[in-house]
Amino acid sequence: MINCIIVDDEPLAATLLENHISKIDHFKLVGKAENAMEAYKLLQNQKVDLMFLDIHMPHLNGIDFLRSLSQKPKTIFTTAYRDFAIEGFELEAVDYLLKPITFERFFKSVERVLRNSDPKDDFIILKTEGMHQKLTLSEIVYIESQGNDIKVTMASNVSFISKSKITDLEFALVSKGFVRIHRSFIINARFVSAYNNNEVHLGDHKIPIGRSYKQEFDTFTSFVSKNKLL
Repeated sequence: MINCIIVDDEPLAATLLENHISKIDHFKLVGKAENAMEAYKLLQNQKVDLMFLDIHMPHLNGIDFLRSLSQKPKTIFTTAYRDFAIEGFELEAVDYLLKPITFERFFKSVERVLRNSDPKDDFIILKTEGMHQKLTLSEIVYIESQGNDIKVTMASNVSFISKSKITDLEFALVSKGFVRIHRSFIINARFVSAYNNNEVHLGDHKIPIGRSYKQEFDTFTSFVSKNKLL
């Protein structure tokens, strides 16, 4: 059983999350809080395995609250804004959910908590052409947004089309060696062969760098340098 708490000052958002949690057999909601101080008391008095944490709250926002904790439960950020995804990544959050949160997106997020997989064998499951396709992360070269679909290109040069949004995958993959460098592209840093300020080369594939993704690109270059990928 995974003990959960919800920290959110919006009653409707908290109720929606509570309904989602009630549908997962292995999840148990052990408390709700409307601000950081109430959440802190819950963490002191309850065994909490997973915290659903809103970012915009009175007095102390969710990012600063999580950063202040010496012992952090697994955390899934919930927010109406995508601006804090990098901070969430740095705090090793499980995921970053954008409101309003559908059950499908919620389930994709909590599946990572339920699944205890070896990072070398980590994977995603996408519905493609009526089938649920298991795609090993280490074999994905890049992901491209194509309107209401995404195209996933593999190392074998095979591609898969799925009716998904690129934002649904962005936060989950960034801690796995992936980075979003354009509104339409997420790349796997393991396949980078060259880059400059305008584009990244993944073998024969050339991916443009979007101006508004400079911070993500800086994170990417730091990752490349740290892991000696080039």
